[in-house]
Amino acid sequence: MNANITRLFEIASKPARLIVGLMSGTSVDGLDVALCKCSGAGIDTKLEIINFETVPYDDAFKKEVKSVFSRRDADLEKVCLLNSWIALQHANIISACLKKWKVAPAAVDLIASHGQTIYHAPKFLHKQPTFSNATLQIGDGDHIAFNTGIITISDFRQKHIAAGGEGAPLAVYGDYLIFSKAGENRIMLNIGGIANFTFLPGDLDAVRVFSSDTGTGNTLMDAYVQAHFPGKYFDQGAKIASAGKVNEGLLASLKENSFFKMGFPKTTGPELFNAAYLERARVLSGTGPLQHEDMMATLNRFSADTIVNAIKKNADELENVIIYTSGGGMHNPLLMENIQDQLPGFLFRTTDQLAIDPDAKEAVLFAILANECVAGGQIRVGDGKTGIPFVSMGKISFPL
Repeated sequence: MNANITRLFEIASKPARLIVGLMSGTSVDGLDVALCKCSGAGIDTKLEIINFETVPYDDAFKKEVKSVFSRRDADLEKVCLLNSWIALQHANIISACLKKWKVAPAAVDLIASHGQTIYHAPKFLHKQPTFSNATLQIGDGDHIAFNTGIITISDFRQKHIAAGGEGAPLAVYGDYLIFSKAGENRIMLNIGGIANFTFLPGDLDAVRVFSSDTGTGNTLMDAYVQAHFPGKYFDQGAKIASAGKVNEGLLASLKENSFFKMGFPKTTGPELFNAAYLERARVLSGTGPLQHEDMMATLNRFSADTIVNAIKKNADELENVIIYTSGGGMHNPLLMENIQDQLPGFLFRTTDQLAIDPDAKEAVLFAILANECVAGGQIRVGDGKTGIPFVSMGKISFPL
């Protein structure tokens, strides 16, 4: 038997595994690195975060990724080059974190790498009848494995698509395994570049578990700040948006898109919600030049309203619902105020109260997916007809 297969069998047979979970989101602000201890599998999964850090990307990294990110005219040679280059950057970051945490690479069982999304193309968006859903994450797992010496699980989204899904959101699988609680209906709301939520029923019925994107989270706000405030990457503390007023005409036009008329679940990305989307809405509404503060206030409200609308459509008649927030958007006080004001019947908490750092949640969830890939594989979530296929995900890369 190949020594790598023997090693993998040993890891799968252990009562607990040490896994490094990685997440690099569409905001391209940094790499989330979560060192997790995972024991058991499936509904018996137990997880402890040993260490966590978000390592900011420098301007050179951001520039390289943005040269191909969400662009239909991306340079194919650059995509090829970045596939390995990003993996090497991530491998270096992992090694530096382990050294800082005084953890020997040999003590780590697995790395779970989400990679860097550069294009998301669900069928409703590309509208080409010959082709199905598609998505692309780069940051090759073989390069990470070889340069860290640690077995790496990566490219999770492809199996989801192969089984009939759209490649997102994947949080539903991990959410169900570690956040479900008898007697409490929970919504796990993650506000990253794109916002998504998972519904976890209090009766623990896996068939009722549900997950979907809602639309833009931080993407449009971040893009506007980066275009008009050199040196800034986001509206820290919502200072810009808080100084403005919502333009109701523009807000109404922003909501006029077929995406919001589609049923759930659905996925989207910056391929739809970008500067061109904002410009079309401005023209459609006949909106003239706005103060930056007013534009940001309107974009902030747009994100909030679409999140609220999605939650109401899927959970408005439920009782005893608690919304647990995570992701960068939870740090935007105006966004959270705009959401909470429209959902007075819901309680709001963060995943801190579930012993999971909200900023670490997505990296942790990929660690769980890697754990399932190796030691589980019996997840039964959703009803098989809601874009949540019954699959274990991830491709295995050996160090040698």
